Amino acid sequence: MKTLPLGYSTYKDIVGNNRIYVDKTKYFYNMIDAGKFYFLSRPRRFGKSLTISTLKEIFLGNKDLFKGTYIYESNYNWKEYTVIHFDFSKFDKDKNIDDLNQILSDTINVHATEYNITLETTLITARFDELIRKLSKIAPVVILIDEYDNPIISNISDIEKANSVKDILKGFYKIIKACDEYLKFAFLTGVTKFSQVSVFSGLNNLTDITMDKRYSAICGYTQEELENSFKDYINKQATEDDISREDVLEKIKSWYNGFLFSEDGESVYNPWSTLSYFNTGKFKNYWFETGTPTFLIDLIKRDNFNIGDRYNFSASLKSFSTFDIEKLRVLPLLFQTGYLSISSFDPKTSYYTLDFPNNEVKESFLDNLLESISDIDSDNVLFRLHIALQSNDLEAFFESMDTLFAKIDYDLHLKDEKYWQSMFYMILTLLGYKIHAEFKTIKGRIDAFIETDTHIYIFEFKTRESEEIALEQIRDREYYTRFRDCGKEIVLIGSRFVLEDKKIVNKYITDKPLQ
Repeated sequence: MKTLPLGYSTYKDIVGNNRIYVDKTKYFYNMIDAGKFYFLSRPRRFGKSLTISTLKEIFLGNKDLFKGTYIYESNYNWKEYTVIHFDFSKFDKDKNIDDLNQILSDTINVHATEYNITLETTLITARFDELIRKLSKIAPVVILIDEYDNPIISNISDIEKANSVKDILKGFYKIIKACDEYLKFAFLTGVTKFSQVSVFSGLNNLTDITMDKRYSAICGYTQEELENSFKDYINKQATEDDISREDVLEKIKSWYNGFLFSEDGESVYNPWSTLSYFNTGKFKNYWFETGTPTFLIDLIKRDNFNIGDRYNFSASLKSFSTFDIEKLRVLPLLFQTGYLSISSFDPKTSYYTLDFPNNEVKESFLDNLLESISDIDSDNVLFRLHIALQSNDLEAFFESMDTLFAKIDYDLHLKDEKYWQSMFYMILTLLGYKIHAEFKTIKGRIDAFIETDTHIYIFEFKTRESEEIALEQIRDREYYTRFRDCGKEIVLIGSRFVLEDKKIVNKYITDKPLQ
């Protein structure tokens, strides 16, 4: 068996050490053949750096590295170009503006030295311009920029600093447009896509392939790639777990697949998590171990974004490409960063419906969000909640729920009924139950219902009205009717969130009196 490429982001190292390379060179061949300036947004740990590294080797003309790949067998001419490679992945919030300027300066100097070029100007943008012009005398220039937005995202909680970083990068990227005639190709990657007026005002000729169906699988593993490239590992895992190959594939799919970047494209697996699973043989949340989405959590808390309201999970195509540092919106960012994926698309309205792509992302994200807003050992409380619900002990269930709610940060916006529904949704989801929130019926919309092996629980939530009124609403609108033939006991629960005490007051009845 070839070795897994876990932790490797350099193409030469992967093929040079006989590690598995999932061939993506057909996409690169098509890009080079069809255009010149490209932008790609993908979540972290999704193979963007490997994409940059592979393109670099292609443009350096290193044909022998690509034996067995699509591009090797194609009619690509393997001409050698001069390549400038910027990597902003190491710029974090602890670095300042001087550090950013130093990174730019050092990268320019390294490339000048590599090609034996002497630069005479001192201003960074002027030196970049001079480098491109002088390199072009050797061969047309290729510019590859990895994690272009990391200096901005790393400092998004400090708007003044983020804007200063943006202005530096904005001026820097203008040079690429100005040097068009000297360039063969330019490719930028990042997690987010800031608007043209924000960062790319001087580089407005980029072809954005982020949601282009032709490149939907340029990063990540398709089902076919998974089964072909990792066949030995799948068979090995089936043997070790004493289950069928099909069962192994189904589990991997539920945990790590589901990332869809175009409504007409093909969904892909998270490469980092998939490789980590093959390495350990254990299903767990590998993606979140590499870093938590701190700025997203902060943004959700700031905007009081309701995770529990599934009707909030829709957005227009325009909203995915109009980011501005001072007007960041939660939903497009959750999509760009990989925490939500395309679930469906309505061509009549041009609106997308989004959802969590898989178990790993849903559970990890909600757990991180819950811990960030409450000072509590969530594992312990969640276990007690699970036991109570399985035994239909509603008193114990709501007692544990009160314990958790009492720990919620007082700085959050707590007077919104939707907010409490969102908290309730997160908790039940983390317990492993499929909770249906804001479920439509003929006579209204059920706030939430969940199903166990023996019971159906129907919830109506209130903050300003009593629990009795909540319960009567369920009965008057007959929310329970559609469940009558399910063979399970139906429990109607009217819940009132007592804001000043941070607890839930409930009144509930079974379906027995309704027969």
